[in-house]
Amino acid sequence: MKTTKAGLSACAVAALLTGAVACTNGGGGAAGRAAQTISTACANGTYAWSHVDTRDVLTGVAEKQRLGKGGGALTNDLAPVHTPTTAVTAEKGPRVDTRATLRSLAVRIGDTDTEDGGVPAFTDVHRPLPKRDAESTTVDGAGDIVKYTFVRQVTADFRYACGDGRNAVGRATGWTVDGTGVLECSTALKDAKAGEPSLEAARLSCGSGSPLTTAKQ
Repeated sequence: MKTTKAGLSACAVAALLTGAVACTNGGGGAAGRAAQTISTACANGTYAWSHVDTRDVLTGVAEKQRLGKGGGALTNDLAPVHTPTTAVTAEKGPRVDTRATLRSLAVRIGDTDTEDGGVPAFTDVHRPLPKRDAESTTVDGAGDIVKYTFVRQVTADFRYACGDGRNAVGRATGWTVDGTGVLECSTALKDAKAGEPSLEAARLSCGSGSPLTTAKQ
């Protein structure tokens, strides 16, 4: 069984990740000159996206919990597995605007969801992480039950072209939804594919005696 809820120098490095306009170095010298050579891409360039990869990634899993006839509430805490990130990494060329880059990728994948204030959630590098234990879960069946959480992670390569011939190349990553699921360790997961959060959760929590940990994927 499975239930899903969609919610969903150091200065130079910081500039690349946060999209800050400028860095200063009061000490001057070679480090200061290196930071000042980072140029900013034009404001009206065009993005070309490639290698867009969208997949569900396990973010948290609880130890299996044995429930008797009639089921009950799942009370085991979820342990963190993967922490989703929202970021833009420049690999070549001038520095691009972080939020504009993420906005372009959001359009590319068709994600238009916004949070309070009208800010697209996908473009927010300060987006809060999903709360693993935000809601209680109750199941109505018996067995060894495992609860897990996941996000839909998106990564893609981009090329940003300006009219002056300067191009920027890099990679963007973010996540679109967050969800929860439950599984029973002795029950087959129909149509589950290798790498899916449900199978990874079973591998981590069900133990070697579960058919889910040995089934061909």
